[in-house]
Amino acid sequence: MTKLCTILLVEDDAADAHLTRMAFEEGRVRVDLQHVENGEEAFAYLKGEGSHQNKPKPDLILLDLNMPRMDGRQFLREVKQLENFRAIPVVVLTTSDAESDIYASYDQGAAGFIVKPVSVDDFVHQIQKLEDYWFELVKRPA
Repeated sequence: MTKLCTILLVEDDAADAHLTRMAFEEGRVRVDLQHVENGEEAFAYLKGEGSHQNKPKPDLILLDLNMPRMDGRQFLREVKQLENFRAIPVVVLTTSDAESDIYASYDQGAAGFIVKPVSVDDFVHQIQKLEDYWFELVKRPA
């Protein structure tokens, strides 16, 4: 059996978070999906603050761009400046297909950019392709 992989989902939309969880449950990789609702909470998770004490370090961060408090753009910019977290791959998973968002995300250190498909079946399929790529194909440091 494949090793358990931890994914930190930074997503403010409850329906999209639920759909993402369902898609990983249907996949082939064992995923521990941790969910937070904005960039501030994502930093609290990474730093082990408050209710996030003793949580596993994520192997991958899935990041929505449009969220309240600290949006994904600001989170990405800041997390990639911190040595302890810089090596964690961040894949943007958003409804935006604006060229400026794509360019800015890669410029700030995103490892990938995925536009959320509209249909549930397409969304599940995209998540499973992401899972295959990051956890079965790509070699990452232990």
